[in-house]
Amino acid sequence: MPQAISMILSWVKGGQSQYICVRDVHGIMRAQEEGELVEIHDRAGLVTPDGMPLVWLARWRGHDHVSRVCGADLVAELCAASVDRGIGHYFYGGKPGVAERMAAALVERFPGLEVAGTNTPPFGPMSNEEDTAHTTEIVASGAGVVWVGLSTPKQEYWMRDHVGRIPGATLIGVGAAFDFYAGDVKRAPGWMHRSGLEWLHRLASEPRRLWRRYLVLAPKFVLMVSRRGFGRGV
Repeated sequence: MPQAISMILSWVKGGQSQYICVRDVHGIMRAQEEGELVEIHDRAGLVTPDGMPLVWLARWRGHDHVSRVCGADLVAELCAASVDRGIGHYFYGGKPGVAERMAAALVERFPGLEVAGTNTPPFGPMSNEEDTAHTTEIVASGAGVVWVGLSTPKQEYWMRDHVGRIPGATLIGVGAAFDFYAGDVKRAPGWMHRSGLEWLHRLASEPRRLWRRYLVLAPKFVLMVSRRGFGRGV
């Protein structure tokens, strides 16, 4: 986590335009189905493992330095680090009202945090005019960090398409973190994070939305890894 925070702060200070993909097993498996996502991951300034199965796999393969960097924790750590640095945060995504509640909760938790703006895009496709208006608003806000909560893979495509249109900002796709901080969905307790059981808590909380992610794609991930081998150093 400290390396990720340092990298982001460096990008913002240098006025670079970057985007970050926070990946869990679901995101990895969607990339197997949609080759374009692989390219998006390759072009990202940073891809972080959000989920202990990915961390365990990386360590088993000899990458002992790898640690979990989940979206909700990244939000908290970066907000804490950016207070008094003059970095504006823009919150783009979620259902109506979610981005505003998320921003308010973070300002309460981190006094002095600069909120550059919030916006909730429509659920369906946007017209070019709407998209241009939203992008213009983000650019005009002067935000150094844009938190994107459009869910995977929509947020990854959005970041890929907009990173070059929002100068000097780092776009970070954090999906469910919007609902966590808005108070709409309760996060799993810490012991479930550490033991790799957060998926069970999320499935119990949102079974209709997440059943395919955890009951179909997760077993496919295990099968894919077993077929490719668990060999260290791979």
